[in-house]
Amino acid sequence: MKFIEQEIKGVWVIEPVRYGDSRGYFSEVFKQQEFDDHVGHVDFVQDNESFSSRGVLRGLHFQRGQFSQAKLVRVSRGAVLDVAVDLRHGSPTWGRHVAVELSADSGRQLFIPRGFAHGFVVLSDEAQFQYKVDNVYAPQSEATLRFDDPELAIDWRTAPADMLLSPKDLKGLPLSAMTPDFLGF
Repeated sequence: MKFIEQEIKGVWVIEPVRYGDSRGYFSEVFKQQEFDDHVGHVDFVQDNESFSSRGVLRGLHFQRGQFSQAKLVRVSRGAVLDVAVDLRHGSPTWGRHVAVELSADSGRQLFIPRGFAHGFVVLSDEAQFQYKVDNVYAPQSEATLRFDDPELAIDWRTAPADMLLSPKDLKGLPLSAMTPDFLGF
């Protein structure tokens, strides 16, 4: 596996090696020791999966306080633009984001540490999105950062008229609301 730290410290692109022949390919998509050696130890406690159609935007989600989550995300079908926004107060990159295209074809993964909001938009006709998390879902601690906050200036590579969002995501909070007291981390 190839581990590439992004411009925001702690965020990593992971490129698994694929061994292919006329039958297809084989790839190790997660290996604890290699992950520990490059990123650091994370105790993943749950795997999640979603399926979405073109233009679906999920996010930017995070959990506050003790329920904050680190995530290791990948796409097993289709393609998405995956985005992580740094909400760690005191970080020199607070409020900045990383945007990476993840696809089943590339096999690339993205590791997002605790203290980040996360979301993605589907670029293909359909996408199956998988992620490991290091903390359980806690609905009382869930929050959403507004995906189209002009202060974030995220290029989602999808026209707003072509996006499909949940009512929860349409009610996301602006970056200015992300105070240390609100975030709890």
